Formats: sequence, C-alpha cells, structure tokens
Amino acid sequence: MPNYTLNVNGQSVAVDAPADMALLWVLRDKLGITGPKYGCGVNVCKACTCLVNGKAVTTCATRVSDVAGKQITTIEGLASGPDGTTLHPVQQAWLDRDVAQCGFCQPGQIMAAVDLLKRTKNPTDADIDAIENICRCGTYGRIREAIRAAAAMMP
Repeated sequence: MPNYTLNVNGQSVAVDAPADMALLWVLRDKLGITGPKYGCGVNVCKACTCLVNGKAVTTCATRVSDVAGKQITTIEGLASGPDGTTLHPVQQAWLDRDVAQCGFCQPGQIMAAVDLLKRTKNPTDADIDAIENICRCGTYGRIREAIRAAAAMMP
C-alpha cells in the first residue's frame, strides 16, 4: 500500500492508504479526526468540507493521492493560540449567533465560510448562497448572520 505524507492541522503525518481512498476516510479512519462528517459520499451535502491549501474541498470526493504534501485543515485545526482555544472569528460568530441545532453539518459549513471570507471580505447574499452546504435543520438565516458577523470581525 502506498505511503503518503500529509500536513494535517499543522502537523506532518504519514499514512498508508490506497491511492484512491477518499481523504474523508483517511482523516476519520486512519487519523481519528472526526470533524469532517460523512453525509452523502457523493459531493452533494458537503458535510465533509475541509480546507486544502486554504481552499474548501469536499473530502468525500478527494483522493488521498491528490493531496499528498498539501496543507489540510479540518475544523479541529481552525482555532489558534498557544493552547488552541482562541476560536477563529467564524467559529465565534457561529456560537454568538447560536447557529447549530443538531450540529452535524456545522464543521463543513464553518470551513466553507472560512474559505469564502478568505476570498471575499464583504460577501453578498449571492456569495453566501454559493456555498451550497446542506443544513437539514434549516438554520440558513443564522448561518447568513454568522458569516456577516465573522466578516466584520476579520482583520
């Protein structure tokens, strides 16, 4: 089985995995990182969204061989500070706006919002709607509010 070196949440890790194994399963099953969720497995719901080199990708549709040597950030790696307890502005806005209900889709929603705010400092409704992550609880109004609040907190 091939061995891949990945940079996950700032740490270099080596994994043995088939080249076509979905990054989602490498993260969850091989590395024990449970933030990215399995929802659909076919790049529709986007509950598994993480950042690869700063760009949102759905890990269920991304092969491990395609991300070797790249920077992978999951929800677990988003907070900063010496002890990892300083929340990213998007995470803080999510809490402040009480976005989560069941919470299942929230890691993917947050990672997609982080990507959006890296690209667009003042997102329009159309920019936010383009995220396309599915929330079964329907908290889209609070998600929109949280993204706008996070944008105001970003440097």
